[in-house]
Amino acid sequence: MHDSLEPNMYFTSLVLSLSRAAMAQMGKISNPVTGKVERNLLDAKMTIDMMEMLKEKTKGNLSGDEQKLINNMLADLQLNFADEAKKDIEKTAENKQ
Repeated sequence: MHDSLEPNMYFTSLVLSLSRAAMAQMGKISNPVTGKVERNLLDAKMTIDMMEMLKEKTKGNLSGDEQKLINNMLADLQLNFADEAKKDIEKTAENKQ
């Protein structure tokens, strides 16, 4: 590890990176590699689940700001995921009519 970066900076970077990945996987932002909007809800769910696991594994070891960050990011991702999943359900229902 670089001495110039505090350990909480690594945690913050990890949480933000996972959040951006999940948003790209949900098609909410463009893929930083391809520049295209791509959607894969299965991958998004896996990324959100990894963040949930990270939250559980770090319980009791985070600063107040770190805890707030991961809680807020997870809540935002879960709401966005529910919105995207609802769109799929509505689209499937429209196709059946």
